Amino acid sequence: MSEKLTVPKPTLSTIDAGALIVGMVVGVGIFETPTLVAANAQDAGVTIFAWFLGGVMSLIGALCYAELATAYPDAGGTYYYLMRAFGKNLAFLFAWARMAIIQTGSIALLAFVFGDYASQMLPLGEFSSALYASGAIALLTVINLLGLKQGKRAQNWLTVAKILGLLLVIVAGIVLATTQGGNEAMEQSTSLANASSNQTGNFGLAMVFVLLTYGGWNEAAYISAEVREAKRNMVLVLLGSIIIITAIYLLINFAYLHGLGLVAMQVSKAPAAELMRRAWGNSGAVFVSFLIAVSALGTANATIFTGARTNYALGRDFLVLGFLGKWGKRTSSPSKALILQSAIAILLVVYGAIQRKGFSTMVDYTAPVFWFFFLLSAVSLLVLRFREPETQRPFRVPLYPVIPLLFCAICGYMLQSSLAYTGSGARLGIVVLLTGIPVLLLNYRISSSQHHSNIREKKKV
Repeated sequence: MSEKLTVPKPTLSTIDAGALIVGMVVGVGIFETPTLVAANAQDAGVTIFAWFLGGVMSLIGALCYAELATAYPDAGGTYYYLMRAFGKNLAFLFAWARMAIIQTGSIALLAFVFGDYASQMLPLGEFSSALYASGAIALLTVINLLGLKQGKRAQNWLTVAKILGLLLVIVAGIVLATTQGGNEAMEQSTSLANASSNQTGNFGLAMVFVLLTYGGWNEAAYISAEVREAKRNMVLVLLGSIIIITAIYLLINFAYLHGLGLVAMQVSKAPAAELMRRAWGNSGAVFVSFLIAVSALGTANATIFTGARTNYALGRDFLVLGFLGKWGKRTSSPSKALILQSAIAILLVVYGAIQRKGFSTMVDYTAPVFWFFFLLSAVSLLVLRFREPETQRPFRVPLYPVIPLLFCAICGYMLQSSLAYTGSGARLGIVVLLTGIPVLLLNYRISSSQHHSNIREKKKV
């Protein structure tokens, strides 16, 4: 018996797909992580090198993903590769991690960015960022529950706001460095030296923050089935977008270093706002803070929207989470999936507020789990090459198996760094991941019970 399935259609051009990837990667993280990278790098040259190295590492990973995406163009992306290489159990744990750690952690992280910059405009006290973050998650979830979706024009304007914010920061840094020679920034930075003198450099942790900011290019795997002539064009999409992203990140960090100086950059909670304040006064800081806050809301809304649909699919495919697989006909949204996702994200915001680190705590929470599954996706390329040699591969990774093994080594190093150099958030993320194992076992028990029940019903008939 055959069943006609609705499948994604290849409608995206190379430029469409490339713009989508750049838009996903160049998010609001670049307004937060440079401070953390500089604090751990402890040197301007090392800071710039870290961002350049992040681009090189991402390019190596993109070569491996280019082979996977062209050989197996599927809307499931990484989930599909893991399923094909390692089976259903590991694929479930990956989906569980996206629901409970990666996606919800990203929502909380984005909400903290909104909170940090909203607090620049109107502070609400000691826990200002967390209050703004929780309110943003709740508001965006309610909007999605009502069935209201952002139109294409509104989303485009949010993207324009983000790009405008980046351009203004870059110009501010260059203007400040040339018209003021960077002297005022350096003098103010020196006055902050005592505040950061107790910090110790840690290049491994710096790279955790760098590659977090580069994260998202691998999401190209999820649109591979919708790109025209994907078997040829996905290579251009992946490699071209990473080159553009690397150039943007180098420019923005150059602007921060020239406009603020290293030490001021290390201790600033909102470096873009601080740079704009020095360049054009408080009005400039308020303006860019508003742009970044709006951009953070737009990105958070998109993450909430897509995350809930991933959770809906998880509930649809696994009986134990069947309550998530309910689609509201009136609202045209997965209501229960949205509510659960919101609850987890707000709990993470509370946890981040208790830890008093907010954004960096969410990095700790998501990083080890993310790099664990990224490592497995790298290994899946080696496994599928060995197990399915007959599969057509329009693009083959050059210098195989050197490049895939190098990618595995990078992921392994980042996994080790995220475990060794991060805090309690990392341990919490691992515990939450492990809770997926008993859930998976319970799913097998429920499925087996239902299977036997169906057999008994058929015998009665």
